[in-house]
Amino acid sequence: MTQLEQFATPVDGVVARMRALDAALPARDGVAVFNRVYLAVTEAVDRHIDSGRFTDARAAITLDVRFAERYLAAVDAAAQGRRPPACWRPLLQFRRHPGVRPLQFALAGINAHIGHDLALAVVDACRTLDCEPAELEDEFDRVGDLLVTLEERVREDLMPGPDLLQIADPLTHLLGSWSLDRARDATWAAARALWALRRLPEVAEEFTDRLDAAVGFAGRMMLTPLPD
Repeated sequence: MTQLEQFATPVDGVVARMRALDAALPARDGVAVFNRVYLAVTEAVDRHIDSGRFTDARAAITLDVRFAERYLAAVDAAAQGRRPPACWRPLLQFRRHPGVRPLQFALAGINAHIGHDLALAVVDACRTLDCEPAELEDEFDRVGDLLVTLEERVREDLMPGPDLLQIADPLTHLLGSWSLDRARDATWAAARALWALRRLPEVAEEFTDRLDAAVGFAGRMMLTPLPD
């Protein structure tokens, strides 16, 4: 087995877990809605790694896997009756609410995963690889570019047609209130701050808790039930 194949195995593992969730959850379940679009992007990252499009395959794999593991850990925690991070609680609590539209579920999942999990995944990857965040910036940017396709896929697959999505529709205002590009920029700043605070564990923990709570609050707003 080659070195790359050894590192690629964890990517296959998280893809397999997402596929299992996709098969097990009802299609309308809020977690299932997010899982489908995230699975597609994770598979795309895997293909990019296999085709050599990442300069540092090991760094890309480590970041991708640490990132996905945080989402899967939140889903596992909820399934086992444990308390998931605050950023994931709105989606996990409202996942079956009939007044929440699929697009809202998908955006709430993206908000939790990028706004909170990605920053912590960068720190996790730096510890695993014994490197500084700056050494992962290229991989962060490339993974981020692929995440843009996640948002595009969400809009293509889940957004109502132009005849249904009118300017007065609350969903129109919801879509205009959140930006993936701004979230990525904030996440990179948060990751660098957390890395700088690693020798001050109490401060780092407080920073992480506040980030988690703020992202969770935004997610709760995204999941406000809307009229048909």
